[in-house]
Amino acid sequence: MDYKTTADAPLPAPQSLSQGRMDQGRMVSIPETGHCLDSVQLDRLEQAFRAWARQSPRADVQLSRRRILVIFLLIRYTGAKLNEILALDPLKRIDFNRQLVDLGIGEPDTRTEPRIVRISSPLASELEQMLNDPSFRRFLEKQFNIDPGFVRRKFYERAQALGFPKKLGSPEMIRKARAVELMQRNMPMPAVQTMLGHSSMNLTSAYVSFSKEDIAQVTKLFIEREASRKTSARNSFFGKIQVLQKGDIQTRVTLTTAGGDTIEAMITNSSVERLSLKESRLIMAEVKAPLVILYNGEKEPECTAENRFYGMIEQINAGQINTEYIVRIKDGTALCALVSTQGSRWLGLGVGDSVWAAFSCFSVVLNVD
Repeated sequence: MDYKTTADAPLPAPQSLSQGRMDQGRMVSIPETGHCLDSVQLDRLEQAFRAWARQSPRADVQLSRRRILVIFLLIRYTGAKLNEILALDPLKRIDFNRQLVDLGIGEPDTRTEPRIVRISSPLASELEQMLNDPSFRRFLEKQFNIDPGFVRRKFYERAQALGFPKKLGSPEMIRKARAVELMQRNMPMPAVQTMLGHSSMNLTSAYVSFSKEDIAQVTKLFIEREASRKTSARNSFFGKIQVLQKGDIQTRVTLTTAGGDTIEAMITNSSVERLSLKESRLIMAEVKAPLVILYNGEKEPECTAENRFYGMIEQINAGQINTEYIVRIKDGTALCALVSTQGSRWLGLGVGDSVWAAFSCFSVVLNVD
């Protein structure tokens, strides 16, 4: 299955799964990695561009290569189209303090609002340092006024130098790879669609309570978290608090994700005060893979775990001691479960099998970032 990530063919919206028989055709699917570069390959390509930009002894060639590097980094991390980047004035339309790239209004037939994309603080700092170089600023006085065909050739060359197929190094495929990367890392679908500039997002009723400001905040949290990668938890959900039910010692927190799922967490009353939690606040819920329990079959399990998700086994990584399962649930989110290899034999699960993933409200950690 192959995703189109152009404005005229937006990413599909999440669709529901019946709780009876699995309808695999209605599940949100992630493209096979062979259709575009994966995160490791993208990182290798980025390092290849950086090394190439430093290699020439000639100052004028270094400036030219640095320009191509900046174009690559912007496409790599904003998911923008090549023509959007080439039309960008990098000296005026990148807000380094707010970490925003203003890509303009775009094509009148497809967008009526400005397209502003967030980047991480490390990338914003790096771009600011490069663009503050007086010689590079003079070089970019005519902005990115450069032949698109020349840019494509340089992208092809770097990809082929690493042994990648030429077409996978094109600006369009880098944009597509970024979209897939974000989805595989569980960035909510509406945020991915907004970031890529899709003019018509197929939002379900579950998204009604998420405003544009909410989506922007979710994107900010995700981009910064992606850049730092400090958490060891494999499963994360961005959501909005719907209910705070306070008890004598603990509070039950119920939140709704952008995909329409409900997550329940149980935390101490003091934690509620320390985190300044309140209804309608955006928050991130995390649960570690060993705390996710798998149940074979289509029937919802009778268990005490408050959080239960129906999905399909997408990947199995078997080890001598532990086995990792990747479960794709209805909104496209990937859940990781880690069980003993002996236990995996008892489960008897294979790729494509229907499964329920469950975890207790006491297993959920809340972060407000």
